[in-house]
Amino acid sequence: MDRKYSHVIVVGIDGAGSFVKDADTQNFDRIFADGAVTYDALSSNPSISAECWGSMLLGVGPEIHKLTNGIVSSTPYPTDSPFPSLFRRIREAYPEAELGSYCDWNPITYGIVENNIGVSHDTANDDELTPIICDYIRKKKPDFLFIHFDSIDGAGHKYGYGTPPFMKRINEVDKLINDVYSASEEAGIIEDTLFIVVADHGGTNPGNGEGGSHGGWTDSEKYVTFAVAGRGINKTEIKEMNIRDLAAIVLYALGIDMPEFNETGWTSQIPEGIFDDASIPAYCDISHLTGAAPRISKIRHTSELI
Repeated sequence: MDRKYSHVIVVGIDGAGSFVKDADTQNFDRIFADGAVTYDALSSNPSISAECWGSMLLGVGPEIHKLTNGIVSSTPYPTDSPFPSLFRRIREAYPEAELGSYCDWNPITYGIVENNIGVSHDTANDDELTPIICDYIRKKKPDFLFIHFDSIDGAGHKYGYGTPPFMKRINEVDKLINDVYSASEEAGIIEDTLFIVVADHGGTNPGNGEGGSHGGWTDSEKYVTFAVAGRGINKTEIKEMNIRDLAAIVLYALGIDMPEFNETGWTSQIPEGIFDDASIPAYCDISHLTGAAPRISKIRHTSELI
């Protein structure tokens, strides 16, 4: 399969859910003005960070990868796993590729990414990490870069998801996303870069002044933002996708053959409408695998049939 882009940059915004559509995100709106966007991508079930980021970086669901926050925080991801990360798949296809994983929540790099395959990495809070990331982009021009910002989720836990302080933090992280995008422009790679922003889950707002939570299957937890921009990307609203589809999109962009769709393994797919390519297989409904058939919320009157 031909390589479509020289670079793929993924910015993960933990806990942002679909709240981005109602936040002040001038940079996000500009970057993805001609891109493919949805605020209804389906999170992994349960809507918890390890389960979600694991699904995205491995291309299989939580019922297969079985990662939890406790596991990824304490156990290095095995280098011989039958479900290799995107980093390992890219390394095997392109031995000289520059790969980076820069995460506020370091268990992603430690517990979802193989530790001995030459992945550049660092960890710090979002505001401190961003200049490090930008310097890395300008100097190394990575083939694949995964970024994880965690402060939006922190605001949701502290104040409640969707509250004014939470929405303010989305606005602040929007500026960090712009810094990353600008660094890619300065590095001279943006024209050959697939640029992606994705959330893993949303969260709840008790409305009593207490912090919110996630892990359940309410609408505010399970629907999330996904946006992709780059040359050749259709300007469209993505109609149906699961966050694990990130893996298929990245491999396709880099010209790497992906595993065959298998309900007991790889279930990452390319959503319809993003690329003009008749060879992309039709999108399969996997709701019976995800606990999302029907999409039943814990809050009454928010259930939604697929």
